[in-house]
Amino acid sequence: MTTAALTAGLDRIPDQLGYLVISEDGVLASAGELENDEHTAGVIMQMVRTACRFRLSGSAEAPFKRMSVILDDFVYVATISGQKVFVVKRQNNQHQAVCA
Repeated sequence: MTTAALTAGLDRIPDQLGYLVISEDGVLASAGELENDEHTAGVIMQMVRTACRFRLSGSAEAPFKRMSVILDDFVYVATISGQKVFVVKRQNNQHQAVCA
């Protein structure tokens, strides 16, 4: 699959600051603030692997399709599709407190 096919549409996401396309073999594509960011790719993949361990009984599918990491100024949104993880870093425009 070509890089253009992997990243189709990622540049058009509103408030997007950068993106990563990751497989088990490493970063397949990157741009913006996440360009060549192997460290963030590794952290996100570890979070995805950990979350994937929480499978529903007997289910072969991943227990989620999208995971968000919300920080003060930006949000990482990781989406699993096929054998790839698409990560987009977006501006966080919602500055409201999260109550636990």
